[in-house]
Amino acid sequence: PTVALVSSAATLSAYAYSGEKFSKKAKITIHEARATALKTYPGEIVAEELEREKEGSGLRYSFDIRRDQVTQKVGVDANTGNVLENAPEGTNPD
Repeated sequence: PTVALVSSAATLSAYAYSGEKFSKKAKITIHEARATALKTYPGEIVAEELEREKEGSGLRYSFDIRRDQVTQKVGVDANTGNVLENAPEGTNPD
């Protein structure tokens, strides 16, 4: 039982994200954005944030999702839920 509690606490802390101060301005919740990101690129979310950006509505969730040896950057518009980015980490989508 103790191991399960420690494991649960570790899982919860993995979902803390930066940019929570913008969450009241977002129409899409972090939970909805996570689901969209994982549908776009299934794997393990290793980093996430809510940030202001020029593209889309100006506010987006950004996820780093790892699968095998690849980390993919997936961006989800925080107001529309549209995928704004889906590219391997370190590449420029432009």
